[in-house]
Amino acid sequence: MKTNQLESDRKGQRGVWNSLKWGLVPLVMAVAWTGCQQSAKVDTGTNPAGTYTLVSVDGNQVPCAVNHEGHALNVKSGTFIINPEGTCSSKVAFSVPGGGENSREVKATYTREGQKLTMHWEGAGMNTGTVNGDTFTMNNEGMIFAYRK
Repeated sequence: MKTNQLESDRKGQRGVWNSLKWGLVPLVMAVAWTGCQQSAKVDTGTNPAGTYTLVSVDGNQVPCAVNHEGHALNVKSGTFIINPEGTCSSKVAFSVPGGGENSREVKATYTREGQKLTMHWEGAGMNTGTVNGDTFTMNNEGMIFAYRK
């Protein structure tokens, strides 16, 4: 009878071990799989607020000559201010051939999704820009404006 009891205990221990083993395998696999996955890092904690200075238009270092909708312009300088409460403004100083110095300042409200800002301009349409570290890039009617803090 003692032999039967020992065999029964061993079978019970093997049963427990098999159950435990099959329960641990998925857990170990899940931990290993999670550790091997690459995670997309979006810096949502960075505050984009600040004053950015225009450094280039369509890849041309400011000051530069550009054509916009068939008009030649000389872009002298510019700033883009992002306020923490959801407003922003853009000011660009430029000249036109045969004309004097001019500047244009426009204001907008913006919404933010990660690095992307969507601006809704007063009296105009909307466009998007991207904040990446100390750089702000915006597509403005087909022209790429790049700014730095």
